[in-house]
Amino acid sequence: MTERVEDTVVRPATAAGRPAGVPSAPGPFPPAPAPGAAPAAPGAAARGRTPRRARLRLTRIDPWSVMKTSFLLSIAFAVVTVVSVAMVWQVLGAAGVWDSINSTIQEGIGGEDVASFRIEDYVGTSRVLGFTMLVAAIDVVLITAAATLVAFLYNMSAALLGGVEITLAEDN
Repeated sequence: MTERVEDTVVRPATAAGRPAGVPSAPGPFPPAPAPGAAPAAPGAAARGRTPRRARLRLTRIDPWSVMKTSFLLSIAFAVVTVVSVAMVWQVLGAAGVWDSINSTIQEGIGGEDVASFRIEDYVGTSRVLGFTMLVAAIDVVLITAAATLVAFLYNMSAALLGGVEITLAEDN
C-alpha cells in the first residue's frame, strides 16, 4: 500500500524541563534529563502536551498485495468451513439424529423396501465433506478474484476522487 502524507501537525518543543542550549532529541522518545537534574513525574509530561496528529490520504492499494492476502485469508476460511462442517456432522451423528431420521421414515412409510433405508447413504459424511471441499475451493477462487477486483476499482476511484483521508493521533 502506498500512502502520501498531506499535512502533519507537530507540537512545538518546550524549553521547560530542558537546560538552555540542549537540543531536543529527534524521534518519538522524549529527551533524556540533564545529568544531575531531578526526574520529572511520569504523568506530568503526558498531561502537559497535546497529542500529535497526522493526516494521511490512501491513494493507491497494490492489487498484488491484496491478491496474496485475500488468497491466504480465503484458504484459512476454507479450512475453517471444512472443519466446522465435519464437527457439526459428527455431533449430529453422536446425538443420534441419523438413527432418529431412519426410524421415523421406516415407521411413517413402512413396507419391506424401507426396512433397509439409511439416510447416511444419501447424506453421509464423505458426501457432505466432498461437497463442502468443492464449495470451499470455489470460494477461494471467487474471494481472491473479488478482492483483487475491488483493489483495482478502488485505485480507479481514488484517482478520480482523491482516496480516503485518515487522521492518526497519539494516545494520551
